[in-house]
Formats: sequence, C-alpha cells, structure tokens
Amino acid sequence: MADSNGHAGHVHDKRPDWDSYFMQIAHVVKLRANCSRRMVAAVIVKDKRIISTGYNGTPRGVRNCFEGSCGRCSGHAPSGSGLDECICSHAEENAITQSAYHGISTKGATMYVTLNPCLTCAKMIINAGIKEVIYDEEYRFSDQTKALLAEGGVVCRKFTGTRLEIHFPEE
Repeated sequence: MADSNGHAGHVHDKRPDWDSYFMQIAHVVKLRANCSRRMVAAVIVKDKRIISTGYNGTPRGVRNCFEGSCGRCSGHAPSGSGLDECICSHAEENAITQSAYHGISTKGATMYVTLNPCLTCAKMIINAGIKEVIYDEEYRFSDQTKALLAEGGVVCRKFTGTRLEIHFPEE
C-alpha cells in the first residue's frame, strides 16, 4: 500500500543500531591518535549521547609521540615491552579525564572502545562509575582484567555489530 506520495506503506530502517553507530564513531576518533605504535579510541555515551571521546597519545601540551616525544614508541621495543617507559595515555584514560576536565559525570555511562581495556584502564573505568564497556578488538585481555571489571559491576562485552566501510575524500 502506498501513501499519498507514492511511497510504500512500511519504511525499512536502514540506520545502524546504537552499538554499531557508536563503535563506528570510535573508529573515526582513533584516526586522531598520535601514538606511533597503535591507534585506539574510546567514546563515552550516556542516554545515547556522546559525552566524551579519547584516543591514545601523549598528554596535553606535550610533543606528539609520532614526533619522537616517546622514546619507547620511537625505539625498537618489542610489542608489549617497555610499557613503563611509554609516556602515551590510553584512549580510555583520555576519554575519562576529558570528561573530568569539562566537569561531565561519567556515572552510569557506557564506553565504546576499539581495543579491550588493560588492567589500569579497567580500574579507572570502575572508579569513573562507567557501567558498561563494549570493545571491538581483543589484545592481551587478561583474566585478571575481566574479573576485576566483573567484580566492579562493569558489564564488558565484545562488539558484535556491523562496522561500515569509511571512505574519506582524497585531499
């Protein structure tokens, strides 16, 4: 059955579901990461509205990692080693501190992350009152980190939605 404009009676909603929508945004945010080793992003959402974003890289006002600011990242340390020498902040840390910097509560929020949180970020997530973490890719996700998030009352689940192809215009 068609309406007065000749359109079909039922409309198929082709929009992405909320998880896919926010995860897609996280993947765009990670393009701002300035760590020369890995690009990661976090998006904090409350009531289906973005309240903060963060990506991994050097602290505010410090020369970017890819400009040689972080000796660990510009060196040849094997993946996962020398982390105590890295000056980059994680995406989750930056999203949480960005919220605090602007006085926005993260209590009860959901965090979308392109990579699962590490143990240190899990502690920050719990202390920030974030209640759910949805991560896209898994990297060294320890049983200790998973158990800590669960004990802290944070639901943590792997993203199962659809990630769309993003095509940027040539400059």
